[in-house]
Amino acid sequence: MSNRCTRRAWRGLLLAACLPLVVHAQSQTTPLHAHADAESAGAAAAYPERARAPYPGTITLNVDARDVAQKIFRVHETVPVATPGPLTLLYPQWIPGNHGPSGPVIGIAGLKITAGSQTLPWTRDPLNVYAFRVDVPAGAGTVAVEFEFLSPTTPRSGRVLMSPALLDLPWNTVVLYPAGYSARAITLAPSVQLPAGWQYASALELAGRDGDTLRFAPTPLNTLLDSPLVAGKHFERIDLAPGARVPVHLDVVADHARELKIPPALLQAHRELVTQALRLFGSQHYTHYDFLLWISDQIGGQGLEHHQSSENGVGPGYFTDPATWYDRDLLPHEYTHSWNGKFRRPADLWTPDFNVPMQDTLLWVYEGQTQYWGYVLATRSGLWSKAQARDVLAADAASMALRAGRQWRSVADTTNQPIIDKNRILSPDWANWQRGEDYYIEGALLWLDVDARIRQLTGGRKSLDDFARAFFGADDGRVATLTYNLADIIKALNAIAPWDWRQFLEQHIDDARAAAPLGGLERAGWRLVYTDQPNAYLKAVEARRKSVNYAASVGFVVDKNGRLGDVQWDGPAFQAGLAPGMKLIAVDDQVYSQNALDDAIRAAKGGATPISLAVENQGHVVPLQVNYHGGLRYPHLERIKGTADALDRILSPLR
Repeated sequence: MSNRCTRRAWRGLLLAACLPLVVHAQSQTTPLHAHADAESAGAAAAYPERARAPYPGTITLNVDARDVAQKIFRVHETVPVATPGPLTLLYPQWIPGNHGPSGPVIGIAGLKITAGSQTLPWTRDPLNVYAFRVDVPAGAGTVAVEFEFLSPTTPRSGRVLMSPALLDLPWNTVVLYPAGYSARAITLAPSVQLPAGWQYASALELAGRDGDTLRFAPTPLNTLLDSPLVAGKHFERIDLAPGARVPVHLDVVADHARELKIPPALLQAHRELVTQALRLFGSQHYTHYDFLLWISDQIGGQGLEHHQSSENGVGPGYFTDPATWYDRDLLPHEYTHSWNGKFRRPADLWTPDFNVPMQDTLLWVYEGQTQYWGYVLATRSGLWSKAQARDVLAADAASMALRAGRQWRSVADTTNQPIIDKNRILSPDWANWQRGEDYYIEGALLWLDVDARIRQLTGGRKSLDDFARAFFGADDGRVATLTYNLADIIKALNAIAPWDWRQFLEQHIDDARAAAPLGGLERAGWRLVYTDQPNAYLKAVEARRKSVNYAASVGFVVDKNGRLGDVQWDGPAFQAGLAPGMKLIAVDDQVYSQNALDDAIRAAKGGATPISLAVENQGHVVPLQVNYHGGLRYPHLERIKGTADALDRILSPLR
């Protein structure tokens, strides 16, 4: 998952959907066999020619990260040049894990390029604003590149990366690299200067430290951009696999030292996460792994996968407040990506550098199955209880069942969303009708169905665990990416349990009118039901977001001030004339409050009298009548009598 807010979006789809140019967009009507044909043609055929030899020389990259007050990274690069003439420098645009052209080129300022004492004029390509052109004079062996990356100072400008206590350094924000070479053929010698006394963590190999300046070993560009750095005043490094052949660490920075106090049971659950993941996949595709975790309400949340590490940003209380339990599938999700997404990667998501467009057609595997394993591993490790996992699955199932946009937009088309909306808006208007990145949670429900079907087809002898071990666990110890296409997925499924997997997947992925994929829950022995008792997961998220979800009843989400978020398309509130952005003022002659609205919904249940609302709409107060009589409705899972509880087996630890 890419940034923190979007990765969490699928989790709050009942609350609010999380959700330049569309590049290689996949039509919602294109069947799965066409996806496979496009993949088998080889994405590399569309790439521009690149030099086969390595880039001549090593680029030095020095980043001054000390200005945490003004949130400015100051960058100096020395770029070797072999011949005079035109040189194009690229700022990374297509960032792996973001699935779209999200590179924050808007943050570059003060760009200056010199050769010796000569300042070189540069121009930006007017059709590709990520490309900077300069002419290298005769006799110049290097050019110096200087600029500032003005990281966001408030969430309005983007994800905040710096605070007085900690920072997150994504290297893609602070580098320009020469065009015409594979990212694997460009070597950089990176260094960073930190605020005095700060400690750090990164998957990069440290070559030396001079006070607060860290010097890292020469690194290929693709590895550098896949190895972010976190640093801070309050730091703790925890060994999650003591004595293991391949080290795994949890590296935590926080706003306050109190956030680093980990209860023994929770520490053991994080260690068990590593154990359960290795039992599931049966392999490791990293030489070491670091969970980079910050606990802060000062810098932005995050959930972004990397091959030998992950960026994970959560709010205060992750270790110390039991009410934050719902957030504890973040690390399982991003850890799973080391296998699914980084080692095994869809062929159309592999690119030779960071300025070639990606295609997202298999995100329902890349993210959808990772979402599923994130839930499963969170439960198998003890980060969640089975009851908590069922509440999450109930909320997910209800959000997809209520997703009105499935009438016109397929899951296949939602994989284009990160390209359509490169900023990945958290709460677009009419979220349930527009559909955002549903490949996350609809993908998770789909893979639950696949798991349950495999168990049915094999009489319980096989499961999706076997697929994971065979497909993602191949070539133990291999770090280099191994790409796949749809045909590979279907072949691997048939090797576990022969069946018409293509037709099944085509129906659920390409059909814009497909019903929500709730069959997996039922095959696993459970069904989605609604009661008037709150769902514990939704209640916890509502408390965090200070909003209340009535999507399954009157049909809207409302914040603590009465401001409406998503309104269920063609639901009772929609039919009454409500829209996102309006503000509830009164309910049945009472000033709006959650209690007043709850009481009105209960009073209207089974009757004929509508619920009376007064709303403010751009300075106008409007009375509206909501014709709803179904009472309060919250999603839950209910056991189907007389069936085996396959879900319990799925969520149980592997031994």
